[in-house]
Amino acid sequence: MTIRTATGDDVEALLVLAEAGRAEYERYAPTFWRKAADGKEKQRGYFQALLGKSDVIALVCENLGRIEGFLIATVGEAPPVYDPGSRVVVIDDFTVSDASQWDTLGAALLGHARERARELGANLSVVVCAHRDAPKRNMLRAGGFSLASEWYVNPA
Repeated sequence: MTIRTATGDDVEALLVLAEAGRAEYERYAPTFWRKAADGKEKQRGYFQALLGKSDVIALVCENLGRIEGFLIATVGEAPPVYDPGSRVVVIDDFTVSDASQWDTLGAALLGHARERARELGANLSVVVCAHRDAPKRNMLRAGGFSLASEWYVNPA
């Protein structure tokens, strides 16, 4: 297993993993996580724009030439009404190819991302996780993360 910086050559593999993760999340909350008809194309452009930015951490976990997980995070300032004491890393796009890999591949990706975030001055990590994504939530709890916020949705 190798963790390395994601490159433009990895985008197609990232899209495949993201699509699978999005399909799973859509089962959890069909309205909130509903995939846009052109979502894959929009995400392709979004990923390509993020790669190489100085405030973005983009990592892949590769095993035997196959990408089995990835993480994309942005380091920035907390909203001005909060003072967490440092910059913040927001880890939004973060998935593995099989839920059984959260404790291994997922934890390894997260650890590498947090090391890089600290190098960029971020000592607080925020990770997006769907409420019903138990394997990911368990990995986060085991890694010392605590729940800070929940979003409730209701189709208006």
